This record gives sequence, structure tokens and C-alpha cells, in this order.
Amino acid sequence: MRIKGNYLYHPLFDYLFILGVPFWALIIIILLPSSYKSNDHLPDIAWLILVVFIDVAHVYTTLYRTYFDKQAVRNNRMFFIITPILCYVFAVLAYAIGEGFFWRCLAYLAVFHFIRQQYGFMRLYSHQQPTHKYFQWIDTITIYTSTLFPIIYWHLTGPKKFNWFIEGDFFYFQFPALLPVFWSIYLCILTVFVFKEVYLALHKQFNISKFILIAGTGLSWYVGIVMYNGDLVFTLLNVVAHGIPYMALVWIWGYKKMNAADKSSKTTLFKPSAIWIFLGIVLSLAFVEEWLWDSFVWLEHKSIFSFFDISLGYLTQQSMPFLVPLLALPQLLHYVIDGFIWKMKTDKFNWKQFVIR
Repeated sequence: MRIKGNYLYHPLFDYLFILGVPFWALIIIILLPSSYKSNDHLPDIAWLILVVFIDVAHVYTTLYRTYFDKQAVRNNRMFFIITPILCYVFAVLAYAIGEGFFWRCLAYLAVFHFIRQQYGFMRLYSHQQPTHKYFQWIDTITIYTSTLFPIIYWHLTGPKKFNWFIEGDFFYFQFPALLPVFWSIYLCILTVFVFKEVYLALHKQFNISKFILIAGTGLSWYVGIVMYNGDLVFTLLNVVAHGIPYMALVWIWGYKKMNAADKSSKTTLFKPSAIWIFLGIVLSLAFVEEWLWDSFVWLEHKSIFSFFDISLGYLTQQSMPFLVPLLALPQLLHYVIDGFIWKMKTDKFNWKQFVIR
């Protein structure tokens, strides 16, 4: 058997920051004390690292591909002007219908975004692989099944000790009688995928990077939602396995684009020695955003934001229908804009030639 793989930057980099991330998270979970595997509340330090410095921070790395990229703005000026306006109007209208409706819309949009990201990575690691279209369909069905089945399981078995955003942001049907049907479909699709991979291996067409991407996706979603019922486990697998690979992909794009534009120039924040600037900008923006959320809305993490310990919640009750959508706008923009800037068939944002060349 000849093992080969497609890599976006370098095998070691890809395994550390994209392909291997779900497995690193799983190792951490295995080493955790049992009490942490079923907790219903994140410790403050875990919340700071996982939610603020990974989940929220990865949202802001979209800026490097959009508003911080002069060429992208110049070529798509109206898109970058109109999109945030429409997103904010949509968010305000959703909040006007009801706070629960607003968070439910955001939660399902986030689920769609998370699933599509894994499909996108699968496509990236499948490039230049000469396989039959039926095999490509099996990969597509498998990646969607690996992510959708845990979500269906969650909906059919009822509330957990974790939520996507807030309590009650999902519909729950609590119809466990349907579970055997979905279990059967899930196992059949995974079995077909495994047999297909064995066939490719025997014919020297096995793509290990794509296989690990699909396997890591399936494991992280299954373990985080189906196997365990704990906030820390879910957040580790949901946030880390999503946020870190996205940051890595943006950095790869910037680094390759920088080198293609001027191979003698190493002065941008995408050079390896400037990674702390690359991260420092998004971490700072994430910290400020969460400070605003906590000061005006959640009022939950005063130990972290102790430098500003005056509650302003009582000043903003009348402005919540406008303030909450405004604070959620970076996240909403991330979900919406990502549906355009990473398109592979119609690459209007000129990224494929750098990432997969």
C-alpha cells in the first residue's frame, strides 16, 4: 500500500494545527479527571482559553481575508458594505421577534457553518486526487453524516449539560424511538466509507490526509455530543477542532499570498516570526468583545474582567434589541461572509491559487 496525502502548507504543520487538532483534544479529554467530563459549567480559565481566545478569536481572523485585504475590498467593495448592514438589520428584526428566536437563528446558522467548514476542508484535502465521482459522493455523504447524526441525536434525546449558545436555543423532539433508524443509517454509511478506503488503499490511491480529516471530524462530533454529556468536553471538541484549523487556514493563505506577491518581502504579519502579531490582533479583539458582552449582557465573568467591575446591565435594558445584535455582528458576519470567500467553484476572492497550489 502506498500512503500519500495532500497538504496545504507542510505535513507537520497540517497535522499539528488542522488534521491532528481533534485528536489532540481527545487526548486532553482522556487525561481529564472524570468529574470534568460531565460538568455543566466551564471553569473561568477554560472559558477564557477555549471560548474567548479560540472561538471568538477565530471569528476575527476572517478580517485578514476581507476588510484587512485591500485587494479583496477593492474588488468587492459593495459586498463588504452591504453585507454587515443586511446582517445587522436581520439580527435586529430577529431579536424583535424574540430573544429566544434570535439565539435559535444564530445557533442553527452556526451549526450550518461548522458543518460546511468540515466539508470545505475535505474538499481541500481531496484536491488533485483522481478518484471516481462515486467515491467523491461517498466522502461527501460521510462528512455530512459524521456531523449531522450527532446533531440529530442531540435533538431526539433532549437537552444536555451544554448548549450551543444559550439554554433552549435548539428545538428538542425527544423521540428516542427514531434513534435506531438513524443509528442504522449512520453505521451503514460509515461502513461503506471504510470499505471504499480499503479499496483505494489496495489500489494505491489512499489519501491519508483526507482520511484523517474525515475520521477526526467524525470522532470529535461523536465524542463531544453523543458519548459524553459535559460542557468542557463539548467545548473542547466543538471549539478547538473548529477554531484552530480555521486560524491555520487563514495564516496559510496569507503566507502563500505574501510570498507569491514578493518573495523578497518578509515584513508582513504572515511571516512565521510575526505569528504573535497575527494572533495578538485577533486575541485582543476577542477579549474586548467578550468584555463588552460580559459588562452589558452576561454579567458572569467578573473575575476575568475585574478591571471593569461596574455592572452596566441596568443602563442598557431598553437598548438590548439593538445592542445584542451589534455585539453578535462579528460572529454573524463570519458565518455569512465565509459562505462566499471560501467558495471553490466560483473563486471570486482569489484564494485557491495560493492555498492549494
